[in-house]
Amino acid sequence: MSVQLNETHNPALRSWVASANDGHTDFPIQNLPFAAFRRAGSNEQFRIGVAIGDQIVDLSIALHAGVFADISNAALAHGLTATSLNALMDLGNQVSSQVRLALSNALREGAFAQKQLVGTLVAQVDAEYALPAQIGDYTDFYTSVHHATSVGKLFRPDNPLLPNYKWVPIGYHGRSSSIGVSGQRFHRPIGQTMPPNATTPSFGPAKRMDYECEVGVFIGQGNALGEVIDIDHAEQHVFGMCLLNDWSARDVQGWEYQPLGPFLAKNFASTISPWVVTLEALAPYRKAWSRDAADPQPLPYLDNADLRSTGAFDIQLEVLLQTEKMRADGTPAQRLSLSNFGHSYWTVSQMVTHHTVNGCNLRAGDFLGSGTQSGPLAEEAGSLLELTEGGKKPIIFSNGEQRIFIEDGDSIIMRGWAQKEGAPRIGFGEVEGRLLPARKLV
Repeated sequence: MSVQLNETHNPALRSWVASANDGHTDFPIQNLPFAAFRRAGSNEQFRIGVAIGDQIVDLSIALHAGVFADISNAALAHGLTATSLNALMDLGNQVSSQVRLALSNALREGAFAQKQLVGTLVAQVDAEYALPAQIGDYTDFYTSVHHATSVGKLFRPDNPLLPNYKWVPIGYHGRSSSIGVSGQRFHRPIGQTMPPNATTPSFGPAKRMDYECEVGVFIGQGNALGEVIDIDHAEQHVFGMCLLNDWSARDVQGWEYQPLGPFLAKNFASTISPWVVTLEALAPYRKAWSRDAADPQPLPYLDNADLRSTGAFDIQLEVLLQTEKMRADGTPAQRLSLSNFGHSYWTVSQMVTHHTVNGCNLRAGDFLGSGTQSGPLAEEAGSLLELTEGGKKPIIFSNGEQRIFIEDGDSIIMRGWAQKEGAPRIGFGEVEGRLLPARKLV
């Protein structure tokens, strides 16, 4: 069942943190996303914080200030004072909702807690971040039919979409150890490729480096091995969402993916945003989900009334690129695309249910990727592979530079936000990562 609106969503709420009220921040009092942070350059332990305007509330300080005194849960103190979100995630969404309400009350204008908290906030510009949770397992899905079709046309013009796509949420198990938080720097990967018209593969740095604009989903309370999470309860097992850049080496991918799918083309780096926005915060920005009448309708285990009425999320997804020259010249990053998570062919609840339908057990902190989020229009493509039509159509920036694929020194920046009339804009912050030159071959 979808999260219902409650007093924390009231658009009239204002915070005693002035920057939360400016109408432009990603983090008004109606958002309150979670992250693991510490003061930049310090030797402090990472701890859990919540964003409010341009500041961070340290939840361990809020705990000792009595902000959560009305929540009756013996394990809550451990969850709030841990170095990552796993323990809090594992307590379930009912507890995290209580935490969110307590924080909303403490941060509202005129709240008594202002006296205890006002001098303890940490400015976000003075903080550094760790992964929000310890990620045990990572599964990447392929939920955008527009992306699947566009990429399919490049390789299979006569049969772009494989016959199972519209029946089953496709996914593969990725590598959690190379997932990093925004600010990740990594070297151009090295691997085997099969150059056009060659008869033997080459070994060396990948030449066709790409990004994939995705939404990341953090699992909250898990399920036991052998237990299925049915679609009626799927979202009760989702703590929240973030932004994900699933970097890809397209030339390595093209050679290795047959017959078992992605491997070295994907596992060298994936970058996520530090802030996890809860499903509860996103409740006002949900929308109806539908399947074209000409397409197969989901099998019964992947369908219900809630899915049809509010199963999609209206989240804008923006991708920008900044070259080394742009940084040196003080030129801002330039937009590559703008899409929306609402275009997704498969939803969050369908991903969770399908993942467990065979009895697979999920655990708190497990991570699901949505797959590249492309829309129906060319400018909504979520990867350079699509935007450049497989490398045939370069993107030209205002300073005259061109890109077909990502070059050394380029940064990719992704932003996400939700907004609608009668509700404040809330956002995810941003995720930024940079490609460094390949390491020298031995």
